[in-house]
Amino acid sequence: MVPFSHPQPPVSYLPVFPVFLPQAGCPGRCLFCAQEKQSGKARPDLQREVDALGQALALRTSSRRHELAFYGGTFTALPDDFAFRFLEVAAPFRARGAVSGIRCSTRPDAVSPGLLARLADAGLTRIELGVQSFQDEPLALARRGHDGDASRRACEQVLEAGLDLGVHLLPGLPGHTPDDLEADAAEAARLGASFVRLHPCLVLEGTGLEAVWRRGAFEPWSLELCLEVLPATVLALWRAGVNVARIGLAPEPGLLAARLAGPWHPALGMRVRARALLAHVAELLDGRRAARLEVPSRFSGEFFGHAGELAPAYRALGLERKDIVFIKGERFTMTIHPCAA
Repeated sequence: MVPFSHPQPPVSYLPVFPVFLPQAGCPGRCLFCAQEKQSGKARPDLQREVDALGQALALRTSSRRHELAFYGGTFTALPDDFAFRFLEVAAPFRARGAVSGIRCSTRPDAVSPGLLARLADAGLTRIELGVQSFQDEPLALARRGHDGDASRRACEQVLEAGLDLGVHLLPGLPGHTPDDLEADAAEAARLGASFVRLHPCLVLEGTGLEAVWRRGAFEPWSLELCLEVLPATVLALWRAGVNVARIGLAPEPGLLAARLAGPWHPALGMRVRARALLAHVAELLDGRRAARLEVPSRFSGEFFGHAGELAPAYRALGLERKDIVFIKGERFTMTIHPCAA
């Protein structure tokens, strides 16, 4: 028998209270960006958002703890010290434990050691950097305005300020290859990210990328390519101790209506995670055939993938559905077929 754990690192989740600030603080609009459609919210009035935050936190945190998150813009570049105004409103909720931590998303070229130290002192605990890629060519084609070295420096500065680091990657940007994604994931792990978000590049109506796509100068990755490439990326990140917080964009109605091309599926994350686990099991077998596999029951919903699509792959490893048993507990146990042991 071969006992093993799920390759995903341990993770504990608290509810997140998101505050969406689309395009706020951004120096321009990147080629792929459609934040208003992704968040389902128009560009905000920052003072109105500050005024509303305290009341909203009082309602949301009255019965359980939350993590406060500022998404959609460049939080560290908000004008007129609005970043610190938001943190000041949240401070009393964090002091009494109703807010467990505060995170924000920002650009790699919008941080500096002094600013990060001030934000940490004001209560910020985690930064999610919109790295997209560490490769210079895709960054230039996406009009990011910085190179990969700027992202590397930003990652180092976030950790030096004592903040937790998350990295956003955008597989399939113009000029971005599967090999680039493999390198990006390895770099995120090397630089100390505790988690990564993987958002395969979509062509959305109204973006600069739409014009490039319409003139035939860009072809997004297919869903099939994503399902081939992303599981290996996720498995490599898990094995490096890095969690994958999300795969694909949230299905906002505005986003779905604006999607023109690119790899989309409502269960993309589940399909990728299930394939990553399948690859892990196959590697443990190392060419042998399995006779039985005990699986923690919390993985039962995604184990076989979308609509049972991975059942044939497990059958090829020797495991019929009747040979896979869902159990209490957290450990997997695989029995090797005696003829293959």
